[in-house]
Amino acid sequence: MVKVIASSLRKGNVVEIDGRLYAVLSATNFHPGKGTPTTSVDMRRISDGTKVSERWKTTDQVEKATVDEREYDFLYEDGEGFHFMEPISYEQLVVTEDVMGDNKVYLEEGMRCYLKTFEGVAIALEVPQKITVEITETEPVVKGQTASSSYKPAITTKGLRVMVPPHIDVGTRIIINTDDNSYQGRDKE
Repeated sequence: MVKVIASSLRKGNVVEIDGRLYAVLSATNFHPGKGTPTTSVDMRRISDGTKVSERWKTTDQVEKATVDEREYDFLYEDGEGFHFMEPISYEQLVVTEDVMGDNKVYLEEGMRCYLKTFEGVAIALEVPQKITVEITETEPVVKGQTASSSYKPAITTKGLRVMVPPHIDVGTRIIINTDDNSYQGRDKE
């Protein structure tokens, strides 16, 4: 175990509190004008999947667990869960629905992800920050609408809702940021 300050915690980190491991789902630092800066952390208890929230002073020491983090390729999903394969050893690992969380909408066959394991069990998954998706549904372009002022809602092949500029049409491949589903630009390929 390594001690780190609370403000350095990020999504996907694993911390130990009272002998139990927790996967960090989100961490937000608050710096009020007066008073003590704090870090608010939403976590999932690895043993049973229970979600908990904690708030610490940004300078408080937190036990960060040492986990094995490796690249894995996504293979497929079935009744057992989500199957990944380590590209060097060809070792396969099944990730459960609760560990996947919101990341399952980004998965595509063959996608390279970072999988964190503790004692051989998958505990957290990190998808690439930028991915390419195809638009399947959006409103038609309205004449006179300027590209700089407004965005319109669109739906991707995976059912993900994103806001796109007016010139983006059905069938267009775009790049989005998986942190907040924001439009990053057209796919150049």
